[in-house]
Amino acid sequence: MSESQQHAEGPRTPVKRGGGDPATRGRTTIADGVVEKIAGLAARDVLGVHAMGSGFARTLGAVRDRVPGGGRSATVTRGVKAEVGEVQTALDLEIVVDYGVAIAEVARSVRENVISAVERMTGLEVVEVNIAVSDVKLPDEADEEEESEPRLQ
Repeated sequence: MSESQQHAEGPRTPVKRGGGDPATRGRTTIADGVVEKIAGLAARDVLGVHAMGSGFARTLGAVRDRVPGGGRSATVTRGVKAEVGEVQTALDLEIVVDYGVAIAEVARSVRENVISAVERMTGLEVVEVNIAVSDVKLPDEADEEEESEPRLQ
């Protein structure tokens, strides 16, 4: 190829198809369960949160965890309810705190951690995080979720 032919053709540039930013071509939807998992994990990371969900929900969850196929995902979302819209989400959390912690401080930390994780991972605006403290775990109480000795060998 001669030099004059190379200048005439010029360097090849990729053909751009469609218009606008690729991020604007289509819609992304996020299921309630996705937000619930993110929020559940973020809430559990806070020091002073002993468990998630009411006593009844934790008992049912402990039974479900022992059933094959019960899965970890049910445990992660226990005590978390999310309402997800197109650009916003609202969350309700039910927590059990350890005895001796400042409940208001734990709730503030949970709220901050959950909002940060959900907004960072989903891009949704978290409009509210309601926290219900349903129980206090006393130091001498046995965990309902702890594995007990099997009765059958």
